[in-house]
Amino acid sequence: MLNTLNILKKKTLLIGAAAMLTSLALPVAAEEFPDRPVNMVVGFGTGGSADRMTRTMSSFVAEELGVPVQVTNRPGAGTQVSANYMLNMPDDGYTIYASTFAPYLTNTILSGGADYSVDDFSYLNFQWFDLDLIAANKDSGFEDLPTLLETIRDNPGQVRGSVVQGSAGHLMVRLLLDEAGIPQENLNLVTYNSGGEARSAVAGQQVDFVSISAQGSEGIREFLTPLAIVNDERIDQWDAPPINEALSEMDLEVPVLQGSMRGFAVTSEFERQHPERFEVLADAIQNALARKDVQDELESQDIGGVWVGPERANELMRENYETFEKYAHLLN
Repeated sequence: MLNTLNILKKKTLLIGAAAMLTSLALPVAAEEFPDRPVNMVVGFGTGGSADRMTRTMSSFVAEELGVPVQVTNRPGAGTQVSANYMLNMPDDGYTIYASTFAPYLTNTILSGGADYSVDDFSYLNFQWFDLDLIAANKDSGFEDLPTLLETIRDNPGQVRGSVVQGSAGHLMVRLLLDEAGIPQENLNLVTYNSGGEARSAVAGQQVDFVSISAQGSEGIREFLTPLAIVNDERIDQWDAPPINEALSEMDLEVPVLQGSMRGFAVTSEFERQHPERFEVLADAIQNALARKDVQDELESQDIGGVWVGPERANELMRENYETFEKYAHLLN
């Protein structure tokens, strides 16, 4: 009986040792990510620029990832609702944040009372950059920027302008008045919650001028006289001088503020915990943007399709925050 038990023990040990050796010899399976649907959370409602960008990109990113990509809208409080939602989701890579990060994320921190920072997010890519345009209603009588500013100086309360609350265009108008030594109260500045409302106001002659993203203003081009483009050089789309060229006869110069920056981000904690997954997501977006069919589709919808990558996107976000922080007092 004892011999039989000893034989069984020896066989068990031999089988266990063989199984261990076999397991050591087999390669460890690579992590499958993603292995279920990914959700893209948009910081605005449906139909806006960030939403159109996200819905267009979602199907192409899904093809690159090999799993479905859903789109969910969580608007509110200037994107603060969506940012907080994102930060409360598991840091597993199955939720991607899509938004117009500059200037809206910046403004939720500087003036919206948000308790997060721009460094709580890691930006996969900014693909759609939009310059700001300062333009007058074609029947307003304003043909250049100096004339507009001088009229605001000499006729307090008579000139009306429209901007999106907290936008780069809003800050640019405040900066122009500040640098020209014109009291802010001289201008009757009307703030709106959407670009559509601000553009409708100038197209419908409710205001004399608008300071807003250039690309989104194509639809009201026939109602506008462009006065300046907020950029260092001229662009083909609008016959307007760069902002500081337009101001040269007044001997003025203002900072050239970056307009809207739209793209995709995750939490910085996710990148820290799962650098390999972060790379998978970044590669999927980069590979999608490298495709001709994707670029053709984006172009047909007037949606930007640039790849700058995570490193540059994070640098741009910090630069935007520092600039707005410097002049935030003008928006309060």
